[in-house]
Amino acid sequence: MGYLFPESKFLVQAEQQAMLLGQYEVRVDEKGRCAFPKKFREVLGDELIVTQGYESSLIIVSQKEWDALLEGTRGRPFIEYETRETQRFLLGGASQIALDSKGRFVLPNYLRTFAGIENEVIFLGLSRYVEVWDKKRWTEYQKELSKNIEKISERLIKKGEKNG
Repeated sequence: MGYLFPESKFLVQAEQQAMLLGQYEVRVDEKGRCAFPKKFREVLGDELIVTQGYESSLIIVSQKEWDALLEGTRGRPFIEYETRETQRFLLGGASQIALDSKGRFVLPNYLRTFAGIENEVIFLGLSRYVEVWDKKRWTEYQKELSKNIEKISERLIKKGEKNG
């Protein structure tokens, strides 16, 4: 929400969204319960949505930010195959979660299975959303990412130049 001050002709932000960043390691108990990191709770709140993510991860967003995940499909015709598939993947795999007084929640079994989550997870803050990875999978993925990040960055820059 912003306020316009005509005499200064500047838009002043009353509230600025804090950025989610960093990573936290958390244990998952036998019931599938884990604690959501306090730093992320402070930004996203206690009412969250968790869904299937890419590369066998999970995605957690606040209910307010849910629409941001679907921005690529908004306004797209339902008859488009890619629109339907993306919505099936994100919406069909979603579950609302509420944090208890200690910031814990239960990861639904179907999402633990999807992400291969065993007993430890890594929560990654990625600006507007949080990814959840099985710790072993994240460690392996991170090794490959580290090897390829320069090539990935170069492709991204080239793509930006074409679209710019």
